[in-house]
Amino acid sequence: MSLRQDIPAVHISGPDPAPPSSAGSGPGLVRLPTSAAAGPGRRRRLPLGFARLSGIVLFFTVWEVAALIGWLKPQDLAAPSVIFTTGFDMLRSGALESAIWVSLQRVLWGLAIGVPVGTALALLAGLTRTGENLIDGNVQMLRFVPIIGLESLFILWLGVGETAKVALLVLGVMFPVYINVFTAIRAMDPGLHELAEVVGLSSTERLRRIVLPGILPAFFMGLRIAVAVAWLLLVFVEQINASNGLGYLIVQAQTFFESSVIVVALVSYALLGLISEGLVRLAERRVLRWQPGR
Repeated sequence: MSLRQDIPAVHISGPDPAPPSSAGSGPGLVRLPTSAAAGPGRRRRLPLGFARLSGIVLFFTVWEVAALIGWLKPQDLAAPSVIFTTGFDMLRSGALESAIWVSLQRVLWGLAIGVPVGTALALLAGLTRTGENLIDGNVQMLRFVPIIGLESLFILWLGVGETAKVALLVLGVMFPVYINVFTAIRAMDPGLHELAEVVGLSSTERLRRIVLPGILPAFFMGLRIAVAVAWLLLVFVEQINASNGLGYLIVQAQTFFESSVIVVALVSYALLGLISEGLVRLAERRVLRWQPGR
């Protein structure tokens, strides 16, 4: 008996089956609408930038209308048009330019002294056990003391001149840089230091090739925070017996109920802070080009 069975061949005659219709009329086929195929009555959305700009325009329009119809008194908050005119007049007379330059100098001095001091203290405290015992506890204790509360002591020690103002800025700038750099040093992989010992790197080479590249991202983060702190503290610092600067303009405008001058000075603070932040970000991208994703 043969196990093989003959299977008759089946021939299908007739026309070839038609491909599925693109109209979606075939059984079991459903045409799903896509986002690219917009119907004739579909509304087009504005770009995101225009949508946000419309919100800002609406805000200033409501502000202007509220000032024109008397809901906002000029001594409380001037209209945007009045603020713009006041700022233009201050620029033309040179008063705003002079105040900005004085304030910028104070911030630059605070950053130029505070950032290196905070970085040096963080390196000493992070790399040596003796440095941590002598420095970290004092810095952590001092950073919880309100800087504004130290104003009286700084005036007693340094007088009411520029030295006291810059010293307050230095103290405020130092803390974020110190904390970020110190934390980055302590969070480094111990295997890197073991590798440095195996390779035979000296202390200077270890600092240059391992520690500094490892702390750079945290350093720039601390620097960005320090820049913001400097501009925030400047508003208070420039009200300590100041005879120039943006803070002085605010004090004088408050005395004479000139809300437009106050807003111009505050806008100047904000613009200077944004420019400083942008410069730090630009330097960060340039220096940290070796990092992935930059």
